[in-house]
Amino acid sequence: MTFAKGAALPDPAGLFNSSLEGNVRRAIDFREGEAVDEKALKALIRAAVALNRSGAR
Repeated sequence: MTFAKGAALPDPAGLFNSSLEGNVRRAIDFREGEAVDEKALKALIRAAVALNRSGAR
């Protein structure tokens, strides 16, 4: 799951585990059988939506 403006998002749960070297995007690679922190993922998606709606770059 790629977040186009992920570098601008807070990630206190450390969900981003891919594309960490870039200045703009961040990604989460999900692996079969791996537990997902649903609460943290929902918060990250909501933050991304808010960032996109704000028009910030």
